[in-house]
Amino acid sequence: MLRRFRHEMADGLVCGIEIGDPIRSIDALFLHATGFNAMTYQSLLGPLGLRARVAALDLRGHGRTSLPAKPPFASWGLYRNDVIDWLDKHAPHGVVLGGHSMGGAVSLMVAGKRPDLVKALVLSDPVIIEPSFYRARHIFPFVHRRLSLRKGLAADARRRRAEFQSRLEARLSYESKAAFSTWRDPFLQDYLLDGLHRIDDNHPDGEDQTWRLTCEPKWEAATFNAQRNRPWGALSVVRKKGIPISVLVADKGSVMTDKSIDRLARRVPHAKLRRVGGTTHFLPMEAPYAVRDEFSQYLSRLIEGFSMEEEGPVKRRLKGAAT
Repeated sequence: MLRRFRHEMADGLVCGIEIGDPIRSIDALFLHATGFNAMTYQSLLGPLGLRARVAALDLRGHGRTSLPAKPPFASWGLYRNDVIDWLDKHAPHGVVLGGHSMGGAVSLMVAGKRPDLVKALVLSDPVIIEPSFYRARHIFPFVHRRLSLRKGLAADARRRRAEFQSRLEARLSYESKAAFSTWRDPFLQDYLLDGLHRIDDNHPDGEDQTWRLTCEPKWEAATFNAQRNRPWGALSVVRKKGIPISVLVADKGSVMTDKSIDRLARRVPHAKLRRVGGTTHFLPMEAPYAVRDEFSQYLSRLIEGFSMEEEGPVKRRLKGAAT
């Protein structure tokens, strides 16, 4: 059964969902992509609750979490530190940690700073770009921030429509966009469940309503701009500590280039890399079974005690046809 939680932190509430036996310790944690929320992925995570206790967080500025969200900020280290604070309080024994896009990168950054909190990583098309990209943003942060005002993901986010007259209007608006046409049910409905909140004071059942995105466009844009990250240093820690890691890469339109994938394979020789056929950057919404299977394997090995030999052979490189 799915349950919501609200946990008091130093500067506000962290909210999220959890599935599975509440008596167990938390076995796995999932982090969402920029602009989304924990509820978006509940159908992906749900079946894992039959064998483990799995949680997902609304990160700062997203969903129902009420931590202060005032742009700009420099890097996703802000999110990383929030996740570490939450894990220290609620899962200090460590978890199988994973996420989608920004959530995947933040998961990696958590492992880089606090490897003791991470038993394994499952990254779904994570934002891991070439080192030169990050060096430029460390050396010339203001130049790139100004350029982003004109074009790119941050500019698109800043122009995003933020208010709707009903949940139905919002759903129809999203369904009309090509980017969401590949999503399986019920991902869009689940995203909108916590992706909107009502802001008017009119009668609850009245026709005059106003619903607003819980992730403000300015905060989403600030997140896209906050790229002074160090994922490659975190990967070095993953290699040194031998943290099991699976990276699922989109078949089309991945944020990871072939060059960065090859670099990752060299940096972390034990990494399991898989390109998931027929997917875009919205890989978890299109192939939830692929993400779920990776979590399931690590839960089997690290929580239930199965060996790799019992799981069967594993392909560790992306060469060859997509699977």
